[in-house]
Amino acid sequence: MSTADYVQRLRITFRKEGPTRYISHLDLARTWERALNRAQMPMAYTHGFNRRPRMQFAAALPLGVTSAAELVDILLVERMGLEQAQVQIMQRMAPGITVTHIAEIGLREPSLPASIVSATYRATLTHAQVDFESVQARVAAIMAADAFMVQKFVRKRGKSKAKTYDLRELIEALDTSLSAENIPIITMRLKQLPSATGRPDELLRALEIDPYDAWIHRTALELRES
Repeated sequence: MSTADYVQRLRITFRKEGPTRYISHLDLARTWERALNRAQMPMAYTHGFNRRPRMQFAAALPLGVTSAAELVDILLVERMGLEQAQVQIMQRMAPGITVTHIAEIGLREPSLPASIVSATYRATLTHAQVDFESVQARVAAIMAADAFMVQKFVRKRGKSKAKTYDLRELIEALDTSLSAENIPIITMRLKQLPSATGRPDELLRALEIDPYDAWIHRTALELRES
């Protein structure tokens, strides 16, 4: 992509909470497009008949999961101050999305999706009737295993197909704790690779916990150093 189309690249950190936890990644992108247009940001656009604002998200967030650490890069054809950009965007942003930080990134830095290496999630078992010691034992068993094969179903060309993969190789860290109210909490750091992505809901199922019995919150995205 030629840098002649834009002069500035901004990396935006934002929270996704409240009503937006139930919108898909595609709808999130549309929400951002509308907000950027209404905010009259000097966006660079793709070429062709269906022109779209030039922006890239770090990693899709599973439906129903909240986050304090989402990332999106936007490309501008005119330079803007970082504070001005944050104020301008937030004046037109949908409820549930809060911009917390904006930084300027070099135009030739690697793309945001290619820079993600892991994501950290906190699963609070607010609705589950679970035995904390049993959860600890299952966590210890997975972490001690050389491999932990699980099966999931993927849709391809309108058909569901079973796929088996090693969940253990996607787990970088997995810990348990109790809140002040004695509510079990599972903290997990999962790899985010082009070939395989660790999902918090699939890990919870492997721990014999229904993901719908947990409040899952993404707390961090780790980027590869340039």
